[in-house]
Amino acid sequence: MAKGTVDLSKTVLELCEEHEAFPETMKTLGFDQITKPGMLQSMGRIMTIPKGCRAKGKDLEDVKEQLRDMGYTVSDSTKEVLS
Repeated sequence: MAKGTVDLSKTVLELCEEHEAFPETMKTLGFDQITKPGMLQSMGRIMTIPKGCRAKGKDLEDVKEQLRDMGYTVSDSTKEVLS
């Protein structure tokens, strides 16, 4: 069952506002800092998933695949920007 679309150009805060379970999804993907009190409202406002992957040394393609495995559709309109 599709959980919705994750647009990689949106901030983590925007994605969490769109998808109720997204903070837990981020934690499962290894971005556990985002679930700490205040982090979503501060870092989440500027952090996108591609920026978070760079900061944490994670492979963006692996994270995208994990999101798809969790039932999300991934919209990667940032691809031209990241190349």
